[in-house]
Amino acid sequence: MPIPNDTVFMPSVLTFTGIPGLELVQHWIGIPFCAMYMIALIGNSLLLIIIKYESSLHEPMYILLAMLGATDIALSTSIVPKMLGIFWFHLPEIYFDVCLFQMWLIHTFQGIESGVLLAMALDRYVAICYPLRHATIFTQQVVTHIGVGVTLRPAVVLIPCLLLIKCRLRLYRTTLICHTYCEHMALVKLATGDVYINKFYGLLAAFMVGGLDFIFITLSYVQIFITVFHLPQKEARLKAFNTCIPHICVFFQFYLLAFFSFFTHRSGSYIPSYIHITLSNLYLLVPPFLNPFIYGVKTQHIRDKVVKLFCSKDQT
Repeated sequence: MPIPNDTVFMPSVLTFTGIPGLELVQHWIGIPFCAMYMIALIGNSLLLIIIKYESSLHEPMYILLAMLGATDIALSTSIVPKMLGIFWFHLPEIYFDVCLFQMWLIHTFQGIESGVLLAMALDRYVAICYPLRHATIFTQQVVTHIGVGVTLRPAVVLIPCLLLIKCRLRLYRTTLICHTYCEHMALVKLATGDVYINKFYGLLAAFMVGGLDFIFITLSYVQIFITVFHLPQKEARLKAFNTCIPHICVFFQFYLLAFFSFFTHRSGSYIPSYIHITLSNLYLLVPPFLNPFIYGVKTQHIRDKVVKLFCSKDQT
């Protein structure tokens, strides 16, 4: 089969276009993105410090919350520095192998966050539906195994994606990535030839991680609501429901943005690229930015510790 003259064989360097159509204002767009990133770093770091040094918070729910905060820091850090380099310092180039590594990091941290949300839903399910057995089921050892499992699962599942791109896709019609970070489908669309296997495994990996998590989280909360509504005392129902509100808020904002980004990458050609790419960036930045506020406001123990921390500093 003849190879077009403009085809590139195994490019060593790729170039980000940033946000197509908004090149003239990208330096201004970087300001709110940078602000969100800094707030996410400060908020999640504060959560980690409070949970670490407050022995009363060394419970499964708060340990899982600390895992979520650490994941949010890693996820936002894997995208924002390079994005700001594109917006502010005109550094759009990235080595091909570095791009693959960034793609693996981003999707791995997304998978870890999804797994942590599933673990938090199961924790609430056991605490509300089987309260007497919660302490024996969610032990420190079990939480440790959960942390290792939710970390290894996406990391291992995504390795074939890298190998399929590296070994199968050798001819590229362009080296320009219409995005601000390396995303699986954005990279696959640059290649020529048969990319069906790459797309199929991308869908399979997404279902194995995010899809199954979404199903089990939904089933957990359905069972939680059924149990809560059958509690005899109104105070008990309100208390049980209030403990789930932060998790439900985080669950909805994470998966709604995830589904939008997932489907627009595959069937959203009718959506202007600048809208699609901007919202894809927000998908990775909004959860790390909002999660500390959601848990800080809605979780009384954390709220009390934050107030105590800052009040003690003011008194000194």
